[in-house]
Amino acid sequence: YAAHPDAFQFIEDVPVDWDDTRILAAEPGDYITTVRRAKGKDEWYLGSITDEQARQQTIKLDFLTPGRRYEATIYADGNEADWQKNPTSYQITKQVVTSKSALTLRLAAGGGAAISFKLVGSK
Repeated sequence: YAAHPDAFQFIEDVPVDWDDTRILAAEPGDYITTVRRAKGKDEWYLGSITDEQARQQTIKLDFLTPGRRYEATIYADGNEADWQKNPTSYQITKQVVTSKSALTLRLAAGGGAAISFKLVGSK
């Protein structure tokens, strides 16, 4: 983790108590995408993981509170990520989203993604 402190930020941010947990997409043994809302806050944390098969998912963000804007910090597999050849390739991007938005996640073979959704203007 010391070699990638920017990627470790997600782990530092994730709370331990939750008010809501939802499975957004799953196939047992193959992949899962889940999202959780922090207890007492309007912050959401998404995790997605896949098996040895790369895949692409479009995730609707309709779990977010309507009428609010969120900054999504997206920790995703890099373009060259592969669990055997390049397991540490990642990228971090940010964008503003709402409950009407959708995100397309490209999961590398053996990879995944993590996203934090925080209200715009909050710390």
